Amino acid sequence: MSPTSADSPGMAGRSVGVIGSTGSIGTQTLDLIADDPESYHVVALAAGSNVAALVAQARQFRPSYVAIGDESLRQEVEAALDAGITVLAGPSAMAEIAEVADITVNGVVGFAGLPVTLGTLNAGKRLALANKESLIAAGPVVQAARRTPGAELVPVDSEHAAIHQCLRANDVPRRVARLQLTASGGPFRGRSVDELAQVSIEDALAHPTWSMGPKITIDSSTLMNKGLEVIEANELFGPPAGSAGGHLSFDDIEVVVHPQSIVHSMVTYSDGSTIAQLSHPDMRLPIGYALAYPDRFPVPSGEINWAELGRLDFEAPDRRAFPCLDLAYEAGRIGGSAPAALSAANEVAVEAFLAEQIRWIDIPAVIESVVACHEAGTAATLDEVLHVDAEARTMAAQAVRQVAKAGF
Repeated sequence: MSPTSADSPGMAGRSVGVIGSTGSIGTQTLDLIADDPESYHVVALAAGSNVAALVAQARQFRPSYVAIGDESLRQEVEAALDAGITVLAGPSAMAEIAEVADITVNGVVGFAGLPVTLGTLNAGKRLALANKESLIAAGPVVQAARRTPGAELVPVDSEHAAIHQCLRANDVPRRVARLQLTASGGPFRGRSVDELAQVSIEDALAHPTWSMGPKITIDSSTLMNKGLEVIEANELFGPPAGSAGGHLSFDDIEVVVHPQSIVHSMVTYSDGSTIAQLSHPDMRLPIGYALAYPDRFPVPSGEINWAELGRLDFEAPDRRAFPCLDLAYEAGRIGGSAPAALSAANEVAVEAFLAEQIRWIDIPAVIESVVACHEAGTAATLDEVLHVDAEARTMAAQAVRQVAKAGF
């Protein structure tokens, strides 16, 4: 069964679908909606396999639709919920219910979030995008979907939400000169290459600022997360979308390390003026921004006490210790299918590290081997993107085996 619009007569506010509802972004989205029930109501929830958390959320928010990615768990979910809630299951379920709400929050981790991104935009709805991989891997396909009448993409990543806000402060887009993405530096800021050879999984998961899922946290430790955000910024604000005047290139997107994570990103204009967005690190702020845009969410998150703020530090990233950043720039400049290959290889490498198959310092080596061998195409269709993703994962898995055989 294909879901239809889930608004109920007399229901207050805008309808929201939360895909990846049991993860970090999903749970914080639901916390925000609970704070402002007059403005938003949940009509769809979806998770991959966490039945207990999904059922508890459904009982609290009473959506019209619930989806579970694992088909084998359908009966367990149905048995735990009232008959008035429609349960969908299987690989396509989350994409199907992405179409029913006014706003869909895509909090799915990794390439698996692509169907949700496309389903929402092709339905002409607002996408609150926390899943950067879908935009990076399938940029041309997503750009075409963004042109659907009514479709709207508002970024949830704190850095891109910050740029989105900074660009609103300027009414002459052609005068945008540079975008600056800030990075906390992760748990290994300041460590030498030799020191990084010895880090453990526990070390890499101990992020100093943000509380995130394991995949994103590892990406932050390698600075691949920032590299992916550079590609995402180009897709959102550079030539494809034209939001920053259609003239920015990768040379105009900079990364600066800012360990306090107070300045979330900046935009510099042609006259030398820089506008920045500042707040304490709290993902509820960009989530609320994406829900309320062009309004502002009425409940504050991350508000700063300026008398107690203290110092703000900035430094250049150590590109020798963190080569993933330059690998992302390389793939972005190549364009076409190269970002899809990069993203897929990174997912495989991170999974291998978390499974103790390779060392942390082997992650960039696995990714580099795939990017170097990949013959970039246009990636103009979904089938092409899926083919590149599968091929890159195969190549990355082979690279992982070679690294492990070499003596890990």
